[in-house]
Amino acid sequence: MKAYHAANIRNIALAGHGGRGKTTLAEALLYLAKATDRLGRVADGNTVTDYDAEEKKRLASVSLAVAPLEWADSKINLLDTPGLFDFAGEMISGIRAAESTLIVTAAGAGYDVGAEKAYKAAAARGTAILFAITRCDAENADFAQTFRAIRNVHVTQACPVVVPFGNGEKVEGYVDFVSGKAYQYDKGKAKEIPLPADDTVDELREIFQEAVASADEELMMKYLDGEALTAGELAAGLAAGVKDGSIYPVYACAGYTLDAVDLLLDSLASVTPAAADKAGEGDVACDESASLAAICFKTVADPFVGKMSFFKVAAGKLTPDAPAFCARTGESERMGKIIFVKGGKQEDTAAIPAGDIGVVTKLGGIRTGDTLCSPKQPVELEGVSFPAPALSMAVKVRKKGEEEKVASGLARLTEEDPTIRFAVNHETHEQVISGLGEQHLDVIVSKLRVKFGVEVDLAVPRVAYRETIRKKVEAQGRHKKQSGGHGQFGDVYIRFEPTDTEELVFEEEIVGGSVPKQYFPAVEKGLRECVTRGFLAGYPMVGLKAVLYFGSYHPVDSSEMAFKTAASLSFKNAMPNAQPTILEPIGTLKVYMPDENLGDIMGDITKRRGRVLGMGAADEPKMQELVAEVPMAEMGDFATVLRSVTAGRGYFSIEFARYEDAPQNVAQKVIEEAAKRREAEE
Repeated sequence: MKAYHAANIRNIALAGHGGRGKTTLAEALLYLAKATDRLGRVADGNTVTDYDAEEKKRLASVSLAVAPLEWADSKINLLDTPGLFDFAGEMISGIRAAESTLIVTAAGAGYDVGAEKAYKAAAARGTAILFAITRCDAENADFAQTFRAIRNVHVTQACPVVVPFGNGEKVEGYVDFVSGKAYQYDKGKAKEIPLPADDTVDELREIFQEAVASADEELMMKYLDGEALTAGELAAGLAAGVKDGSIYPVYACAGYTLDAVDLLLDSLASVTPAAADKAGEGDVACDESASLAAICFKTVADPFVGKMSFFKVAAGKLTPDAPAFCARTGESERMGKIIFVKGGKQEDTAAIPAGDIGVVTKLGGIRTGDTLCSPKQPVELEGVSFPAPALSMAVKVRKKGEEEKVASGLARLTEEDPTIRFAVNHETHEQVISGLGEQHLDVIVSKLRVKFGVEVDLAVPRVAYRETIRKKVEAQGRHKKQSGGHGQFGDVYIRFEPTDTEELVFEEEIVGGSVPKQYFPAVEKGLRECVTRGFLAGYPMVGLKAVLYFGSYHPVDSSEMAFKTAASLSFKNAMPNAQPTILEPIGTLKVYMPDENLGDIMGDITKRRGRVLGMGAADEPKMQELVAEVPMAEMGDFATVLRSVTAGRGYFSIEFARYEDAPQNVAQKVIEEAAKRREAEE
């Protein structure tokens, strides 16, 4: 592919609800532009942008893919993003690299949640926003219904540009309001036909002309005077409105049959902002001759090529000999091979110029969100704001000893996908992965098997409980053993009492040397080992004060080990009488949901033994915020329930707040489960 100047580059993210036809539309755009020689099908697993093995298996996009095409003297980089909510991080990455976002929905669909999320992400990033209503060729497809749904949300910003017409059951053609012409399609080939006499089309044309005229003062005056606007004036007004965000153009099309896809392509090349206009950020101008500034918006661990870092170049030019400096680490990076990608295919290139998108291989020190720049003029571009994980599961290896392989594989996968978290819980001795949902974690497990050769199962993670006491008690610990030669003797009296500290508080009140000072550290060490294992269920004990106040020793047989053992015996003797109890972790939960779901979510939180602290209107329209305290042990499937109840609109965060006494039934269950684990280990 030839080199393009930023004025002729368009970077366009395809986003929207899952299953609405984004990948099919991308395939149609590529095929019509002759970027591919065949029209792939999602169902056949042979599309350009769903090239990953997981996508072919699931027949759905799970990762962002880049695919460039050439049309009307422009290079258009399509960034096809997943619509499934579990892979929202990929959508965020795609929009970060784009100047325009094409929100794809299907004729007959409402303004669904995926469209809402895509719009929110695009608006937050400040990209131009367009809508494509695909599948208009389907029987009884209702373009008007979907356009009304878009217009109900965006009112005057929603502007119909290409609309279908027909007999109500079947589309007979499409009208392009910019050119003022109508077309019929046969296998993607357009045939101009007379404009239809159709009241709905006429009404939509009036909406289009008023929206376009409103983008320019001179056009508005001409429109109000009743003068006809030329095709050139309409095109210029539409482009101006798209660029300043006052117009969200809407295009009817059909990806599978290629109907009106050429009209969409024409608009993408002429109406969307060029990279030269919007790719620069802050004080960084999109100028090829300027100092380098490039954002890494995606990372892939390719089994053949190695690490692949996807860059959007905001300024300057990425070349193999460019001194590339990482703004985050303060280190210079040795440039690898530079390539353009089209889905899973790669093409070598000499450079990635300002405004364009490409890949650099084997940049070991670069991660997603990093800025590559000139060491002489360091600059840090805005990174990528990923959603926080919502679901955590423990990883159980099928073959003992493969925990290291799991850790190594997950470290690579977290480079690819920053929405994955991986940690080892040293209290429960579990490897725990966190992601955006069940499908997300399922894909992680599948990639561990395929890419790294390790088989794992997922289980609900153990909760890190604590133990404490509620009563002051005293107990003796006496260790005496004689086995020929020197024996072992240690004797201590210790008072145990509740306190507010996390760590064990150890004190001594020995009078008269009943226990020599040199044995105090051994007593403390013995107690500290005991509190790490607790008494009831093997969980660490907190809130405990231990005072050594009496004891005895033997001048020959006493030793540090003997007093350490005596201390542990005192602990074991005291605990049954000290009212030991299980403490459970409590989290502060903040939930955001549509107004109509507040009651259901409150009820669900109550079932989880939660206490609602407050509620009120959220910053977003028609959304409520609810704050509650909930036992962490009850939150395992909350992410799944919230998504189901709110149709994907709800989201939440939870942070550990403190430990509280667990109810008796909960404590008993924890103790019984601990006993079962001990039996299994023995």
